[in-house]
Amino acid sequence: MPLPPLPPVPYHASALRPSWPTLPAALRAAVADRLGAPVVTAQVAGAGFTRGFAAVLHTADGGRAFVKAAPAAEQPHLVQWYAREAAILDRLPADLPAPRPRWTLSEAGWFVLCTDAVDGHTPRLPWVPAELDATLAGYAQVAAALADPPVELTALGLPQLSDLARSDILWWEEVAAGREPVPPLPAPAQGRLAELVALESRLPRYAAGATSLIHGDLRVDNVLIDGHGRAWFCDWTWVCSGPAWFDLAGLLLTAYASGLDTDRLFATHPTTVGAPPDALDATLAALAGYYLTGAAAAPPTASPHLPAHQRWSGEQSLDWLARRQGWR
Repeated sequence: MPLPPLPPVPYHASALRPSWPTLPAALRAAVADRLGAPVVTAQVAGAGFTRGFAAVLHTADGGRAFVKAAPAAEQPHLVQWYAREAAILDRLPADLPAPRPRWTLSEAGWFVLCTDAVDGHTPRLPWVPAELDATLAGYAQVAAALADPPVELTALGLPQLSDLARSDILWWEEVAAGREPVPPLPAPAQGRLAELVALESRLPRYAAGATSLIHGDLRVDNVLIDGHGRAWFCDWTWVCSGPAWFDLAGLLLTAYASGLDTDRLFATHPTTVGAPPDALDATLAALAGYYLTGAAAAPPTASPHLPAHQRWSGEQSLDWLARRQGWR
C-alpha cells in the first residue's frame, strides 16, 4: 500500500509575519525597555498559521526572549488569544515543558506577550523516531500533570471539550443537514456520510465530565525539539477540559502520514488508559469534519498555508479512519 503523502505545507515556515523593523517605533522602544537592553536581532518564527508578530529577540546585553505581538484594531482576535495564553502560561505547573511567561504589555495599540525563548526546531517530517518518542513522552508528562490541574488554572473558566463538541465539532451533522457544503472526500469515505455523523456524535459524550485539562491544539508545529532532544509544547491558547487521548490523536496525524503504526502508538500511550474502544474513531471523524469544512472557509487574516494544512489534515484523518473501519 502506498504511503499517504506528507503535507504540502512547510511547517517550519508556514507563517506570514511582520518583521521587527516594521513594528511601531513606540512599541519597539517599550519592548526594549522591558527587556532591559536594545534589540539587536530578531529571529522571526516561521511556524504557525497567523499573521501576528512572533520572534526570538536578541538584546545588546546577550539576552534572549520570545515575543508575540498583535495590533488591537486590526487583529483583535489575536490580542484575545495572546492574553488568554498569557493567563494560562502563568498558571501552568512550573515543571512542564512549556515556555515560561515573563510579562505582557500594551503599547501603541498593540498587545505583547513575552516568554522565555526555547532553543529548538519543529520536528522533522517524516517523523524521526527519537523526536517522536520524545514528543510522546513529553505529552505523557503534560497529561499527567494536568489530570488534576491547579485550582488557579481551572479558575480561569476554561471551556469544556464536550461543550465545544456539541456546538462546534459536529461538522458532519451540519453537512448532512445541508447547512455546510459537502467537502471533497477521498474515495474510501465517499458515501459514508451517515457513518461519519454517527462516529463524530460520540465525541461529546466521551468528553463529557472530564476534569483533566488538555492542550487543545496539539500539532507538529506546536512542538519544538531542543538541543538535548527534549520536546517542548507551545501555543497554549486553546486549553480546555477534556480527555488527553483527543490531543494524542491530533498529534499522530503526521505520524500516520509518516507510515508509522499509529494504531499501536495510540493504544499503548499512557493517555489512552481507560479510553472507550472507539475513542480514536470518533476523534478522527470529528477532526476530519473540522479540517475539511474549515479549509473552505479560512479567514483572510490567517496564513495562506492554512487551507492546505486543513485539507491535508482532514484527508489524513479520513484515510486513517477508513483503514480502521475497513472502508476500502
